[in-house]
Amino acid sequence: MWATRRSNLSPAMTHQPQVLVVGGGPGGAAAGYWLARAGVSVMVVEKKKYPRDKTCGDGLTPRAIHQLLDMGFEFDIPQLHRINGLRAYAGDMKIEIPWPQHTIYPNWGAVIRRADLDMTVAQMSAKQGAVIRDGTEAIAIVDDGELKGAELRVKQEDGSVETEIVRPDIVVIADGSLSRFGRELGTYRRRDYPYGMAVRGYYESPNSHDDMLESQLHILDKEGRAMPGYGWIFPLGDGSINIGAGVLSTFKGWKDVNTSRILESYISRLPDYWQVTTESQLTRPVGGKLPMAFSVGPKVGRNWIAIGDASGAVNPFNGEGIDYAYETGRMAAGFITEALATGDMGRLRRYEDALEDEYGDYHRVARAFVIAVGNPSVMKTLTSVGIRSRPLMEWVLKVMANLLEPEEYGMAERVYHAIEKIVKVGPEPAINR
Repeated sequence: MWATRRSNLSPAMTHQPQVLVVGGGPGGAAAGYWLARAGVSVMVVEKKKYPRDKTCGDGLTPRAIHQLLDMGFEFDIPQLHRINGLRAYAGDMKIEIPWPQHTIYPNWGAVIRRADLDMTVAQMSAKQGAVIRDGTEAIAIVDDGELKGAELRVKQEDGSVETEIVRPDIVVIADGSLSRFGRELGTYRRRDYPYGMAVRGYYESPNSHDDMLESQLHILDKEGRAMPGYGWIFPLGDGSINIGAGVLSTFKGWKDVNTSRILESYISRLPDYWQVTTESQLTRPVGGKLPMAFSVGPKVGRNWIAIGDASGAVNPFNGEGIDYAYETGRMAAGFITEALATGDMGRLRRYEDALEDEYGDYHRVARAFVIAVGNPSVMKTLTSVGIRSRPLMEWVLKVMANLLEPEEYGMAERVYHAIEKIVKVGPEPAINR
């Protein structure tokens, strides 16, 4: 447990870390893991104390499973529920598709509460040698636009605040979508890029052991109007399910949308086999905004790197962020290790080039897609037509989950041009007006 582990960690380090990671979620913990594994002195600070809850769908796709496997995550734990595929609805039409076979990624996913997942990965980082400090807030020390260090603040039981100054060589910004630390250094979200608005809650269900993620691709508000987005049910295998709904900022009137009411409308139309009623609710639904498609920048400074949600690393196709946090944390750790080993901080800039090489084309397709589906009639047409074709939906699942094989990447570019045509003939999108 963290209470006993913390007793083995000094509240104040006796040395300055080479790298400070601000945020102990998926990206921060992964960066800490890979940096410590490479022999780098690293401290990971998390504002809240583990285990802490996070607003999330709790779903792990094969990409996320791949990253966890590489970190030695033990999957044989009761908190984790294995998922074998996706059940998609478009209105009353339904299709079930297993996760595809892939040369790199496993053909299965999982659902696990973030409170359990994040604490476990942080513990794995600690075993590699990273110093984990939960209950610790990091405040940027900036002088003339340059990051000079961080003030660490720990609130004591008597209400007083203990502070400590650290001056690492490099800081990894991994404090989530709001990223207070990043904003102090000038990061901002591009207003011409889409973002998501989502809400989720936990509910009891006798169908909690279902091995499929479920998605409704044609969601309606209380008045029966189609909304650009989707609803989800992610079974946890413990008698509970995670139910959520998300919409995109790419349609007229999005500022007036109440996501909690959209969730209520979605729940009222759920298939009977979930057996969700008003008495099924276990937690009050909570929500937030998700910057997407690497919309936050700059991502690199002279001595810092932004990863995960703090860089907008959320997949616009499906709102998925955990796997990209793991991936960007690992990627950043590699460039940081090189920079420290060579003494050349300019190598940090290669991180941005690597992001473009890995995700650039994919996110251009995704941005065009979410603009297209900002027109409810386009979304309804795409989903109702697509769900009738199993081969098409199998391919769509691969695209949306970013599971294309290397030889299939050319298809994404063709999809991009096709979606561009749809966008051009449709109405003007209302992105962040």
